[in-house]
Amino acid sequence: MRIALFIPCYINQFYPQVGIATLQLLEKLGQDVFYPHDQTCCGQPLANSGFEGDAVRTYDLFVRNFQDYDYIVAPSGSCVYHVRHHFDIIPQSAEVSHVREKTFELCDFLVNILKIDKIEARFPHKVGLHQSCHGLRGLRLGQSSELMGPGHASVVRQLLAGVEGLELVELTRADECCGFGGTFAVAEEAVSVKMGTDRLSDHLKNGAEVITATDMSCLMHLEGLVRRRNLPLQIKHVAEILNSKNKVSI
Repeated sequence: MRIALFIPCYINQFYPQVGIATLQLLEKLGQDVFYPHDQTCCGQPLANSGFEGDAVRTYDLFVRNFQDYDYIVAPSGSCVYHVRHHFDIIPQSAEVSHVREKTFELCDFLVNILKIDKIEARFPHKVGLHQSCHGLRGLRLGQSSELMGPGHASVVRQLLAGVEGLELVELTRADECCGFGGTFAVAEEAVSVKMGTDRLSDHLKNGAEVITATDMSCLMHLEGLVRRRNLPLQIKHVAEILNSKNKVSI
């Protein structure tokens, strides 16, 4: 398979190590990974701010960059969700449909496409899993507590559970929003901060040393609160943990 690596703009700018970990992980699993150099943002920030019409050219560029690959993989549930569910405002060609259908969040791709049960990795720390809203409720990467009936097994928990030495801590409110929400964190700063602080308190109370997630955007929000409060917590994207071989200094 020819796999295209889609690296969201904020990861490219602020957390390049997450993109590198994603690439290395896919290559270790024997995949042919390509990075389209003309790629830019998926258009989500414009759309979330009420300017989706202005994002159309960004959507078109995204399709042109990725239409020739078998799969598009990204270390971001929110960006993947946006491609899958918001590209319906542009004319639906075979190329658009292909890109929307074949764009996957990293853990979803590993478990449901590559059929990976366990990653050979080592990370001997107590880890709290933050389940981001787009991944959990949008992409169904797990079962949210407000839904009744048969659940979706968490692909993220499945992969983390197989990491040597890693102890997943159980949170009191396991699927509560962190309060980031993109521009929500700017427009409703006080509410956003309170929600984020509540999430950190839950992780601390249950003994987490590290917080991980599929979305670096949520982790960026939480990391800012951790730094301002000098809390004894570290932030790691799930790709960094799955790509670990030895004990990581935290």
